[in-house]
Amino acid sequence: MEVFGELIGARGQELLAQVREYDPADELATATRLRRDHPAPLVSAALEQARLRGRAAAKFAPDDAARMYFTPNGVEQATRASVAAHRAGRFRAAGVSRVADLCGGIGGDAVALARAGISVLAVDRDPLTCAVARANAEALGLADRIEVRCADVADVPTAGFDAVFVDPARRTGRGRTFDPEAYSPPLSWAVTAARTVPVAAVKVAPGIPHEAVPADAEAEWVSDRGDVKEAALWFGTAPGGVTATLLPSGAALSGTGRLPDPPVRAPGRYLYEPDGAVIRAHLVAAVAEQLGGGLIDPTIAYVTADEARPTPYATAYEITDVLPFNLKRLKALLRERAVGTLTVKKRGSAVEPEEVRRRVKVQGPKAATVFLTRVAGAPSMLIGQPADTA
Repeated sequence: MEVFGELIGARGQELLAQVREYDPADELATATRLRRDHPAPLVSAALEQARLRGRAAAKFAPDDAARMYFTPNGVEQATRASVAAHRAGRFRAAGVSRVADLCGGIGGDAVALARAGISVLAVDRDPLTCAVARANAEALGLADRIEVRCADVADVPTAGFDAVFVDPARRTGRGRTFDPEAYSPPLSWAVTAARTVPVAAVKVAPGIPHEAVPADAEAEWVSDRGDVKEAALWFGTAPGGVTATLLPSGAALSGTGRLPDPPVRAPGRYLYEPDGAVIRAHLVAAVAEQLGGGLIDPTIAYVTADEARPTPYATAYEITDVLPFNLKRLKALLRERAVGTLTVKKRGSAVEPEEVRRRVKVQGPKAATVFLTRVAGAPSMLIGQPADTA
């Protein structure tokens, strides 16, 4: 705490400016040089902060990451800025003006909420984390909208707030936990807190079983550029609903996840790969219905159709070949077609893409995509390329 206080002071700012562009490969030489004029603990703190800011650039806008402060756990657990902005937008659209951000961490979500025009009380029990959150509010010019309180979230009354956001820690001393009751605080506590206000969201692991979702909650899965980043339980929105939200477009598919399973049919001209958020939300049937398609196998989330239709919820491929799985045959076919750039995707296959690339050894000017999967239960290879559905 004392060193962090020095780091955000004038002397620390001078050091941070000096290490902004330093090469981590030269850390020892840089540290030795800086320690001639600065205390060793302060130099170590500045160098660590430079490293953390570099890592944070993957989650935050570069300009923000360069001004913010982080802890190792804070970088690891912070919400990606695009996802936090989406969630803040949902709170704002619900008419929320004051949020209790419980388990606020370094303040990533508080920043997004404040930028959406919402007043935030950010609560965390770790003194250093709270100091970092305050420094971030100051650094980004949001201190007038963000109050940071160092306390146990169980001791913070939520009366008077329009909304609550809870982001429980999903790591224990043994690593990441997948048991919602092993969260800190447990999911049951977070849900109880969520029900005390008109609108609330509880961040959970994307792999949360649907049966663990309370009946009065809406479960939302969010992907960013095709990667599923998180799930959240919303209260006061659409009880019993499920939503898949795709960023950066903001396309959102909602339903109940209770449509009948799509029909299983032979592969058609087009194969659609649903976004991971759609799969997690159990909304593949809704996408298949939109596309007039079916599944190539009852247990595989690939949709096939005879027509190319635009959809933000799945990536389309035009299929040229449907073959039984055989790497020798694949190698010969790709050589015959002069394929030198091969994308390998798998779903329902034990074969790893790296093994396919190693054994096939493609060479040539053309590109292709191969899907290792099952068709009506049989190991198969589907070959094609991205389709134009515009």
